[in-house]
Amino acid sequence: MAALEPRDADVAPTPEQTRTPRTADHAAPPFDGVRDPGSGTETEEPPGGTGEQGSRAAEKGSGPEALGNSRKAVAPRPTDPRLGAPQPADPRAGVLSRAYRALSIGIVSVVLLIAFEATAVGTAMPVAARELDGVSLYAFAFSGYFTTSLLGMVLSGQWADRQGPLGPLATGISAFGAGLLLSGTAGSMWVFIAGRAVQGLGGGLVIVALYVLVGRAYPERLRPSIMAAFAASWVVPSVVGPLAAGTVTERLGWRWVFLGIPVLVLLPMALALPQIRRRASGPPEHHGEGEPAEPGRAARRLRLAFGISLGAGLVQYAAQDLSWWSVLPGAAGAVLLVPAVRGLLPRGTYRAARGLPSVVLLRGVAAGSFIAAESFIPLMLVTQRGLSPTMAGVSLALGGGTWALGSFVQSRPRVEPYRERLIAFGMLLVAAAIATAPTVLLDAVPVWIIAVAWGFGCFGMGLVISSTSVLLLKLSTPREAGSNSAALQISDGLSNVVLLAAGGAAFAALGGGAVGGTHEVTSAASASHPGAFLVVFVPMAVVALAGAWIAGRLRVAESASGPGTGTGTGRVAAG
Repeated sequence: MAALEPRDADVAPTPEQTRTPRTADHAAPPFDGVRDPGSGTETEEPPGGTGEQGSRAAEKGSGPEALGNSRKAVAPRPTDPRLGAPQPADPRAGVLSRAYRALSIGIVSVVLLIAFEATAVGTAMPVAARELDGVSLYAFAFSGYFTTSLLGMVLSGQWADRQGPLGPLATGISAFGAGLLLSGTAGSMWVFIAGRAVQGLGGGLVIVALYVLVGRAYPERLRPSIMAAFAASWVVPSVVGPLAAGTVTERLGWRWVFLGIPVLVLLPMALALPQIRRRASGPPEHHGEGEPAEPGRAARRLRLAFGISLGAGLVQYAAQDLSWWSVLPGAAGAVLLVPAVRGLLPRGTYRAARGLPSVVLLRGVAAGSFIAAESFIPLMLVTQRGLSPTMAGVSLALGGGTWALGSFVQSRPRVEPYRERLIAFGMLLVAAAIATAPTVLLDAVPVWIIAVAWGFGCFGMGLVISSTSVLLLKLSTPREAGSNSAALQISDGLSNVVLLAAGGAAFAALGGGAVGGTHEVTSAASASHPGAFLVVFVPMAVVALAGAWIAGRLRVAESASGPGTGTGTGRVAAG
């Protein structure tokens, strides 16, 4: 679920990046001396200058003499009064500069290890289920992770908005590690599933806290770079993870796939935590933006979080057991999901209101359509073209590199003014890749075409996913960054469940077999009809195409009231 270096001279800086001194005819309000930790600026400049020099100029007046004196003086390094530590003022500083190096390496390493676990666990899971005599409960090991991660996302958003990202991040990593240890030492399948649920809760806490941390610790121009680094962290695990997990499972046993990760997380967290305390601890400075939270709002969001978790679990269960009895849990899940989604996502999300709601909606449309389609590609190649499971997986391996490449491209300063167009282009690539996939059902079409098409599709996803993350932080005030980041992740994860369940039901209805909520297909699909694949890929291509239209609604009017209102009335999304 991303302008980094300084922009070139031919691209005009945004108002947030530079502020010009104002004359006496257009005096600004008195400078409050507080830095906005979630904005893209290093400091707010008072009339007549920066830092202490600007304050003295403001006291003497904002006339020509004061203005001229301020231009001659050299401003000291800006300081964050809340943190009491000097902040880097070098506009050329990057994510690996001295000021950000420890923080960047630490949090990217955490993402790398989480990515490795996510890609490796699927290899060890079948062996664990057989040894624990829990093959019949296999799907719940995946759905248990997902349902609790939704709860963790909402909790993390509220916690981070109230007290900063340090608490939910540390707690989430601890819970993630505890869940791995519980699963790795489990003596029964239910204990194993409980460990996966604890792990999911930690994962939900971590992912939202990382988004809030990026919004508060990095200036706006560096956020696309760190988002690109997050995306790149998945490349090596996606290729090496399954192979390494298979080797560990065969040589040492499946338990070490779960027990080895917690120890490795300690070093990057020790590196990053001091920087997190300096840059992003404590409640955000509001600067008078927005109103205080309504009484009982936190409790209401907590109830909605439980509702969306339970509803998602019921929908997944119904998708895994396609029978008349599954209608009941499916309907109950929908009843819980509808009010929960309306309460947890920004108002206007379902109708693609301009600004933040469309950013959140687009994330779900992109992730859901792509993942749902990708889940059926290995099955199609194995059952219809006779490829081995290994070769079917290799056909998708190119996607990890092109995804990272797309994320890198969107991080370049030159593309910032064209971000909405870039996102629309990315969604068109995704739609084209999904529409191309079923052409391999024809014997005359070479199998390698799927690898090429999916490489382009993953490049489009790299453009879209990182860009939506960047736009979300740009449209969010510091006090809303947590809840908005949670909404983005909820849209991402929930759309995977809903679209995969819908695609799986259509696939099974045409004789394709049953598809679970784990992105795994049952062996009943071994004799699936070719037409069953069309009812999956064609609708998902249409959904992705709708995402290209939604991309045209990401920009909001400059005259709007301010960033991150949650209703689409924020500042210009990009450019």
